[in-house]
Amino acid sequence: MIRSAINGVAVAMLLATTGTALSAANNDPDWPCIQRKVPELSFGQIWTGAELPPPAKDWSNDSRVPELVEELAARRLPIADAQRQIREFAAGLPPDQAKDRLAMLVQGLFEHMDHERSEVMSGIGRYARNQIELAARLRKESSDVDALRGKPDANISEIDARTDRLIWETRVFEERVQSLTYVCEVPTLIEQRLYALAKTVNEVMKEGE
Repeated sequence: MIRSAINGVAVAMLLATTGTALSAANNDPDWPCIQRKVPELSFGQIWTGAELPPPAKDWSNDSRVPELVEELAARRLPIADAQRQIREFAAGLPPDQAKDRLAMLVQGLFEHMDHERSEVMSGIGRYARNQIELAARLRKESSDVDALRGKPDANISEIDARTDRLIWETRVFEERVQSLTYVCEVPTLIEQRLYALAKTVNEVMKEGE
């Protein structure tokens, strides 16, 4: 019965990995999410404003922008508060610096959050590989315990100990499968937040024209 439960969970995981990858036209076997895998974003996906001036690339050297980028990118900060901080930052800029420094801000947000998103996606790949490896180990251990149980001279204490460990590890496996749905949403949440912040920067820049 234990082996049947483990095999059911493992098969569900493997079917989810294979099925969602195929539905998303994705050839990466490590990608378990229903969301299509896009390793990196393009700036044009999140920015609808005018072409940024050359100084935007130097955002990391600004006295305030790098710190603000970190603050705005943090998902624990409500998006409305982040948008308010953008407007407060813009309001405090000298008119002759506003365009360049707001451009720095959006460039910094893009580079920082795209990197964060890529790291999360790499983590999802490792997560999926670990799950598949764990499923294989659980299936083997279940088979081994069944074989041990069938021996006439089997050690009952050993069987009980290995069965308890197998049940615990299967529970951990199931919990990780259940949490995968949330984990898979994180890249999309980052992308949506980046788009919303970039849109606010664009609106502020237009208001200052």
